[in-house]
Amino acid sequence: MTELRLVDVTMRDGNQSLWGATGLDTAQMLAAAALTEACGFRAIDFTSSSHMAVAVRYFRDNPWERIRRMHAAMPTTPLQFITTGLRFIAWQQADPEFMRLVYRQLQRDGIGRFVLLDPMHEVPAVIDAARLVKQEGEAEVMCALTFTLSNIHTDAFYADFARAVGQSADIDLFYIKDPSGLLSVDRARTLVPAVKAAIGNRPLEIHAHTTIGQGMLSSLEAAKLGVSAIHVGIGPGGDGSSLPEANRMLANLEEAGHTVAIDKAALARLTQYWTRLAAAEGLPPGQPQNFDASFLRHQIAGGVMTTTARQLDELGLSDRLGAVIAETEQVRAELGYPIMVTPFPQMVMSQALFNVIGDRRYAQVSDQVVRYCLGKFGKPTSPIDPQVLAAIMDRPRARELEHEPTFPALADLRRQFGVHLSDEEFLLRAVMPPEQVDAMQAAGRSRAGYTPQAAPMLALLRKLAAQPQARDIVIERPGFRLALHAGAAA
Repeated sequence: MTELRLVDVTMRDGNQSLWGATGLDTAQMLAAAALTEACGFRAIDFTSSSHMAVAVRYFRDNPWERIRRMHAAMPTTPLQFITTGLRFIAWQQADPEFMRLVYRQLQRDGIGRFVLLDPMHEVPAVIDAARLVKQEGEAEVMCALTFTLSNIHTDAFYADFARAVGQSADIDLFYIKDPSGLLSVDRARTLVPAVKAAIGNRPLEIHAHTTIGQGMLSSLEAAKLGVSAIHVGIGPGGDGSSLPEANRMLANLEEAGHTVAIDKAALARLTQYWTRLAAAEGLPPGQPQNFDASFLRHQIAGGVMTTTARQLDELGLSDRLGAVIAETEQVRAELGYPIMVTPFPQMVMSQALFNVIGDRRYAQVSDQVVRYCLGKFGKPTSPIDPQVLAAIMDRPRARELEHEPTFPALADLRRQFGVHLSDEEFLLRAVMPPEQVDAMQAAGRSRAGYTPQAAPMLALLRKLAAQPQARDIVIERPGFRLALHAGAAA
């Protein structure tokens, strides 16, 4: 058996799957950098344009600074950026020259690996994006085969897509990405060999979520079949709707006779750090999941399900959740089986909710569903039901969105925002609300240092500082005294 590698997803996909992408800030990630570097991971699933937006919006952290500092702290482990291709933060497909600048800046700041995920599996879109990445740097490019269950997404479908994309010399490797945890052991036994036969000697990795308890077993089966790397979450950042937990995966791989290139002592130290952080910050750790066959039908991600259940509860309609889930299956089929990966799960389930609580089906339709039907997210893999398409498009809003402005050209955006801006600031201002970027800049450099043990004390101090009457605060313990007097510390 060949030596396997592990890819750590804790900071991006684990954070997104378990903590709504808002669980970790720059300081907390930087505190894990040296520990992560010592482990010897194949790569770190680190960020995306959505995560960059979260850094600005929720933490006032500069996402470019985050990438630079993390790369400096762990220079030998590639930082991975996942993208749908020609989009950056905004929903619209961007001007290719704008995306060229995005890919250039990401590589300048330290991104060493790109995942190109096109939910529609459009070959030209992936190849065009890969070409831009390679023209602007030396990062690896990995093509995603995004797994789902439908009449369309057969082993032959994925093999044909991989074979077509593999005609491009700009694609270095592939991975099977299973965002909903739907890949069974039996399906892995047919899918992995079919894809490997199509891609030749290029590496194939596996990224299987554990949402319904299958990710560990399907990843172990993929290891038997010759994948080069398995994606895992560390400690509390694994399991649940995240990826298989790293320590258990390592033990299972070794039990099966595999050799895994990882420093076990370093992994233990990293696991301890994330465990302490999750406890200190109140972040719920992922838990092993029981198999739930209903997911094979509706394919709704856990976060979207939770949000919809909360919305129904707020409306006093919590008893309609079952009807919404059933409607989700029908809406997905009518819309041509979009893969339930962002933004499509939110789009499909929201439409199902409208259909259930409205006067009639498709009486209310979101702008995103209209844009989907207009082809603004790409060509649906399977044709949209003609009657549903007619019902959606026969409304004034559809005609407005059909003629809405396209993403401006790079030169026009430069004139709009001024040529004096740095590329980093320009790229954020071109796609984000100005007040959010202003607040990020006013906040300055991200806070330095993070210790999980200090988190409760810092939380207490923040609460006290918010009280107008708390002008003087003194904290004492044996061998320690902290005095805060009207904004000054001693």
